[in-house]
Parts: sequence; C-alpha cells; structure tokens
Amino acid sequence: MHPHFVTDRYVTAARAAGHHQPDGMPGWPSWNVADHLALMDEGGIGTAMLSVSSPGTHFGDDRAARDLTREVNEYAADLVRRHPGRFGHFASLPLPDVDSALLEIGYALDVLGSDGVAVETNAHGLYLGDTRFDPVWVELDRRRAVVFVHPTSPPGHESVSLGRPRPMLEFVFDSARAVSDLVFTGVLLRYPNIEWVFTHGGGALPLLADRMELFRGLLPGHDPSVPPVPDQLRRLWFDLAGTPLPYQIPALTAAFGSDRVLYGSDYCWTPASATAHQLASVDTWRTVTTDNAHRLFPRLAAHH
Repeated sequence: MHPHFVTDRYVTAARAAGHHQPDGMPGWPSWNVADHLALMDEGGIGTAMLSVSSPGTHFGDDRAARDLTREVNEYAADLVRRHPGRFGHFASLPLPDVDSALLEIGYALDVLGSDGVAVETNAHGLYLGDTRFDPVWVELDRRRAVVFVHPTSPPGHESVSLGRPRPMLEFVFDSARAVSDLVFTGVLLRYPNIEWVFTHGGGALPLLADRMELFRGLLPGHDPSVPPVPDQLRRLWFDLAGTPLPYQIPALTAAFGSDRVLYGSDYCWTPASATAHQLASVDTWRTVTTDNAHRLFPRLAAHH
C-alpha cells in the first residue's frame, strides 16, 4: 500500500521550486519500473499501489500544480495499464487548491481508473479538518473512495526538526496531528464512507489515542454522545512502513486490532536492500495483510 514513484519531470519541477533536499533528506531517490518489478518479484509482492510521496505536487503555484498533478497521475495510470495486476494507483491531488482537486478526483477516478487518492497530512500548513477542504471530503465520501494520507513536514519544521530529516520524527507526529484534526473537527464522523489509510503504523497514534480521549471532554462543544476516540480510530487503515518490529506492530494491534493492518514498504524512498530486510521481518504477516488488502480492494483478489 505504500510504494512510491518519481519521474524526471516531477523531480525537476520539485527542484525548481527549491526542494533540493526534500523534507531534509540528502536528495532524491532514483526509481524505474524495471527495478521496482524486480524487487516485487524477489519479495513475492503481487501488486504495488503507487503514489507520489512528500512534498506532493503543489509547490506554490496553482496552475503549475494542476499540470504536474495531471502529468504524474497519467504516468502512473499508464503503468497500471501496461502491467496488468502488478500496479495500482493513488492519484495525487493539488491541494490546497480545492477546485482543481475536485476536477482531478473526477478525472482520476472516472477516466484513469485510479484506486483512490493520495493527500498529505497538511497542505501548506492547512490540516485535513480545515473547513475549506469539506467539498473534497463530500465528493470522496459520495464515491466511497480510499484516501491514502502520507505524512509531510509540519509548518514551522525549521524550529522543531533541529536540522534532522523530517521523516525520522516529524512525519510520525504529523500523521498523529492530522488524525487528531480529523477527529476533533468531526470529519471522520461526517464522512463515514471514506476509507482512510494512514502510514507507519499510525505514527504516534497508538500511544496517544487514550490521551486524546481524555482531553476530548475538556474541549469546547464536547458532545458525550460522540464515539470515543479509540473507537473512531479503529475504523482507519494502517500500513506497516518504517520499523514494524519489535515495537510498532504490537503497539498498533494492541490499540486498534489487526483487521485493518496493511503492508507498506515506502520504496523507493526506502532503498531496495532495506525494503527486502523489512519485508522479511514481517513475513508472518503476509496472510493477514493480504486478506485485509483484498477487503479494501476486492479487485486485487482476482489477480492473486
């Protein structure tokens, strides 16, 4: 559920916008379809659901973001067509440009046949519970869409990351921050048909769910009839990208169970050798994660 791709045009556009060391990483990874398929074959992976990682496709200019988003989405859709059964695709959206995002949802899901959409935990500092994004959630809820939420650098990261790569710590906290915003703004309850997928075992969520519930009663407008935070979070899906063992999987499943756990590699941002090692470490989870993926995407079962 969590492999990425890059194209030369995408990397060129990102660098032109100043992303030479994206999210504080040393540089951009290399990627090509042949190497990706070889890694999948070596690891016994049937289907990889491609997406663009952070920093996404919106670098500050709405028109440029629309064009770049359309380009990467069409590129991925072409890969899906040329390699039947091997790839799926979460279409990028050019948020925070809501109007363009709505147009891209229709094009991606109706024309390209994308399996869902990919958004980041925040879009230029706007978190997913912001009311400006409500039209996007209305449309995705109507379509019962899968929304893959990838972490990105938080606003003000210069002050908190201490010069270190943001994927190390900030990504897992921004995932938790984004989920908390969806909870406390009521988005999860207002749009129950969206299937949300979060990465890296939910980041810090397994440790914070009870704390969020504790504080919920202190917030203005508290409604005691609203389901407890842990119950709301059990409806989310979580992938195992990152360091799933020895602590991530036990914490995740203790908090939210195992029936919505999915496999995620984070390739190509995670190098092939590290991906192979991580995959081997969770080999006993293959049946569980595969069965879960087939429930989320019934079309995948037909290929396996």
